[in-house]
Amino acid sequence: MADAALRLKSLLEQLLGAELPLRIRAWDGSRTGPPGAPALVVRNRRAVRRLLWKPGELGLARAWVAGDLDIEGDFYAALGLLSGLVWERADTRSALAVLRDAPSRAALLGLVRLAGLPLHPAPPREEIRRTRGRVHSRRSDKRAISHHYDVGNAFYELVLGPSMVYSCAYWPDPDATLEQAQHDKLDLVCRKLALQPGQRLLDVGCGWGSMAIHAARAYGVRVVGITLSQEQAAYARKRVADAGLTDRVEIRVQDYRDVADGPYDAISSIGMAEHVGSEKYLEYAQDLYGLLAPGGRLLNHQIARRPLPDESAYALDGFIDAYVFPDGELAPVGTTVTQLERAGFEVRDVESLREHYALTLRRWVGNLEDRWERAVRLTGPGRARVWRLYMAACALGFEHNRLGINQVLAVRTPDPGRSGMPLRARTWN
Repeated sequence: MADAALRLKSLLEQLLGAELPLRIRAWDGSRTGPPGAPALVVRNRRAVRRLLWKPGELGLARAWVAGDLDIEGDFYAALGLLSGLVWERADTRSALAVLRDAPSRAALLGLVRLAGLPLHPAPPREEIRRTRGRVHSRRSDKRAISHHYDVGNAFYELVLGPSMVYSCAYWPDPDATLEQAQHDKLDLVCRKLALQPGQRLLDVGCGWGSMAIHAARAYGVRVVGITLSQEQAAYARKRVADAGLTDRVEIRVQDYRDVADGPYDAISSIGMAEHVGSEKYLEYAQDLYGLLAPGGRLLNHQIARRPLPDESAYALDGFIDAYVFPDGELAPVGTTVTQLERAGFEVRDVESLREHYALTLRRWVGNLEDRWERAVRLTGPGRARVWRLYMAACALGFEHNRLGINQVLAVRTPDPGRSGMPLRARTWN
């Protein structure tokens, strides 16, 4: 009788010291596990070899991206169960502890026999190939941005929809359209910045130009949008031209550190600061402060993580660093506020949009799943699988409060301390 699923379940439970909450369907057709639960489909022995070589998140990710693993049933429920088993366990033991424990060592050897040789399969081609050099240099940041954003504009159209906004939307209610929620987010940013006709706005990390176009068209400002992605810039320039706004919107391929034509009346940085890195964050904040006119406002829209008891223990997410955002770093919102204040800003408002990002990500996942065959044709099956896993896992991260997203409104307050803010600042709500 085929029994790979039962053997795999037993060995994994011995190794983990916990019962597997998912069903398993193995390459030999065998099945086991709790009835009604989502199933982890182990398509071949190579999947087991990947887990042995890189236990935990990265091994699972490699097997998923390569198509060695799949999921039957509720995708989000399966990821939630895996999260509790792999990412959220406080009692995860080190490899050395596993080898010292006789039953665990026996389970490990059993998995090796089940997996067969060769033990070390090559990573999927979608994994980022690291090169030597300083992290968050101009060169490395440009390479990282290119990896993520130069996937192809047609693919982003498929996922993001007509708004072409790749950041958290602002939902009036869960049943609103994605386009309406993204429009409301762009307008919220403009109102927080108190944009007025004739002002100059710098949009840092302008993406495909949506914020620049909305600000110029609806608020009459002159906008400079900067990005490191050639594909984004070309797409944004065409959209600007089609909207008849070339006299008011300029799109540049430029690093924020190289902008030298201030002062600007306002700066928007929406979903860009996650790429900056902790070592460069104060420099980022100081550069933006220096580009603002006295009384000018910054709207910094940024993903946050929960603080750790020991911040020195923070490590980049293995899957996201290897497949999605190379060198991307998250910080607690308190750290972000502190760095902005160290740069000279007066922080006037912090608004959490955590639930809004969960809704946004689920809509993007739905767009991808509804157009799956086209997505695979555009990017290949591996890259499409990367995006489905990344966005769905992030949606759960926001829903479970492991991730946050905050809009921080800060002012370059001129002497003698007049901020220019109204007494009741949240007039935008």
